[in-house]
Amino acid sequence: MIRAAVLDLDGTIIGRDEKVSARVAAAVGRLRALIPVSIATGREANHAVDYAQQLGLTAPQICDGGAAILNPGTNPSNINPVWSAPLEPQLARKIIHSLHGNGTQFIATHPQGSIETIDGLSEINIIRVSALDMDEESADQVVVRFQTEPELHLVKVYLPYNDLWAVDFTKIGVDKAAGTRKLAQMIGVEVGDMVAAGDSYNDLPLLTACGLAIAMGDAPQELRAVADYVAPSAEEDGLAVAIEEFILPRLIAS
Repeated sequence: MIRAAVLDLDGTIIGRDEKVSARVAAAVGRLRALIPVSIATGREANHAVDYAQQLGLTAPQICDGGAAILNPGTNPSNINPVWSAPLEPQLARKIIHSLHGNGTQFIATHPQGSIETIDGLSEINIIRVSALDMDEESADQVVVRFQTEPELHLVKVYLPYNDLWAVDFTKIGVDKAAGTRKLAQMIGVEVGDMVAAGDSYNDLPLLTACGLAIAMGDAPQELRAVADYVAPSAEEDGLAVAIEEFILPRLIAS
């Protein structure tokens, strides 16, 4: 039984143009009429709320790589998560100062928004840090630099809108699967009764946690290997195809 859906944003709901196509919007609309639908993105809260509102989603939404859950009905410019798992403050400062010192662009999110400089860092509660816009070799170097930190979860993420890479930092044990387990408690379903769709390495825990998994066609082999269904790419409206051919028939049959 499918009782809820969790969908990645970049490379799944949206493609390189960062727009929701008419076909994807229509398919998600049919799905949300039957079950709760949530976005699970590595992006910050205002992006998750914006796309959730575009799609008419009313269930809680997951942002910051699973480190925060929010109400999609709020004003995108004034969002307070309904749940979050912040980084340990000293560790967050260490990450940000290291990235700043190496000239690496970053964004750090906190309950009231985000920062992209080290100004005022000691006064805020960091939920997630992302090192941004690197070639893959540089992203691998960032991973190596921090992979021995015992209280840190980090994952390399492909950015389809600019063909570059990011590295996301969250509290140990916090990823899209952890966020989805918390979401499942909030909406009263079992994770095994959820379907997930994604395209990048940060979606692997999500796909393995949920009862049914959809990988986009251009996803890494690791994701396609655990998928119950491999959809076309986002550029080919693959999520709409997956909803139409894989999810809706199972919902109708049940």
